[in-house]
This record gives sequence, structure tokens and C-alpha cells, in this order.
Amino acid sequence: MNNTTFNALFSTRAGAGLSVIRILVGIIFMAHGAQKLFGLFGGYGLEGTGQWMESIGLAPGYLMALLSGSAEFFGGLALVVGLLARPAALALTVTLIVAIVSVHIGNGLFMSNNGYEFALALLAGTVAVMIEGAGRFSLDRLIAR
Repeated sequence: MNNTTFNALFSTRAGAGLSVIRILVGIIFMAHGAQKLFGLFGGYGLEGTGQWMESIGLAPGYLMALLSGSAEFFGGLALVVGLLARPAALALTVTLIVAIVSVHIGNGLFMSNNGYEFALALLAGTVAVMIEGAGRFSLDRLIAR
């Protein structure tokens, strides 16, 4: 791996504050992914989530549930530990954009109407990680040294 690629993946300009945001956003994504993949926390697992995704036009539903659930769970895990945080944040950003456009945008901003407010807040966190890196308390920072 050349030095430019290495720096793009592992370097960070951020301090402790972004580490806190990264970890909390990662925990939220892990929980959402666990709902989709494993049916935990009141989720419907791959079958149920896949059927719902198919019903809103995201086909094939099972594959879409697997992809989004994996991005959320494993991307969230990567954020929590701060390892390959930028690629994880990119995958989560794409997942959030799809969720906003396909599910929430027609409901307006507010969560009380199933709007995109919460997804937009998470999007701010993932974009910040993509721009600044994982922060002071991360495996990426240790590797970059």
C-alpha cells in the first residue's frame, strides 16, 4: 500500500470530541444492524426486514436487508473501535442516503412523522468521520503512527 493510500485510510486530524461522536454513532448503527441481521432489539431479522424492503421497492429484499444490515452492524463496529473508520463511514453514509430517499423524505423532517431528522443527524456524524478521520482514541490513529 502506498503512503498516500495509507494516509487516506488511517490518518486523522480530529481529537477526542470526534472520537466520542464516532463511538456513539457506531453503537447506534450496531444496534440497527443487529435488528436487521439477527432480529435483536425488537427487529425482524433478515427475513422480515427483507420482506419489508421488498414491499417498499428495494428488491431483492433479502439481499438489501443483508447489505444494509451488514453495513450498519459491521460499519458500526468499525466506528466503535476506530478501525478503517473512513471506509466504514462511507458505507454508512450511502446506507443513510438510501434510507432517507427511499423511506423518510416524503414524511418531512420530524421523527414524529417518520421523517428524516434522525437519519440526517447520523449522516452528520458519518460525514464528519469521513472528513476528519477516526479521532484521537482510535485504532486508525495507532496504526498511522
